[in-house]
Amino acid sequence: MSTLDYIALAYFAFLWVSYSWLTSGEPFLSRRSLNQAMAEHRRRWIYNSLSRDLKMIDTQIMAGLQNGTAFFASTSIFAIGGCFALLGATDQVDAVFRDLAFVNYSGRAAFEAKVVGLTALFGYSFFKFGWSYRLFNYCTILFGSLPMMGETALDRASAERTAEKVFRMNVIAARHFNAGLRTIFLSIGYLGWFIGPTMFMASTSFVIIVLLRRQFFSEARKALMEQDETTGKR
Repeated sequence: MSTLDYIALAYFAFLWVSYSWLTSGEPFLSRRSLNQAMAEHRRRWIYNSLSRDLKMIDTQIMAGLQNGTAFFASTSIFAIGGCFALLGATDQVDAVFRDLAFVNYSGRAAFEAKVVGLTALFGYSFFKFGWSYRLFNYCTILFGSLPMMGETALDRASAERTAEKVFRMNVIAARHFNAGLRTIFLSIGYLGWFIGPTMFMASTSFVIIVLLRRQFFSEARKALMEQDETTGKR
């Protein structure tokens, strides 16, 4: 691979780390990300459950979170299988890429290295989704330990400490889920590398711009933040 290929790979890693920091760290330009705002609503949901004894709605929400995580974990496994199939068809791909004028084909070894990198991305996302699924399972168990309304009234402080554990576990599980989903999105930008390093950088930049818009300037964020305008939060 050329020097530009390594530069493009470093650029990819830099954007990945930067985006992760912007969406999970301190507010960016005094604006909270969609993920950060949702974390606060997760807290409201868990604490609100202390005010009702019937928690069927909450268990349905938990089941939905687990099912979504399981779906993406399965998708990552299928993607890994597709990458291995692609490695097995290297001869056919080599013949096709050599005839494409717009593809900067660097040879069979470079192609295989790129496919291995793509496989590693999907492997990383699978582990993130798998761990997230396990944490959501733990969160469900912790949720079952929340006291009933009568017990909450007798010892509100203890009930809130239990709710805080559920909330923190839920947020950690969501953080791992978001990390896996972020990897899936960035794998789309990674595909540009098969055309060339310049396209790799361009496609990665495009994906990051789309994700940043969704986190900080999307209609979804605006709808979520409308109820917080009276508190001065942005």
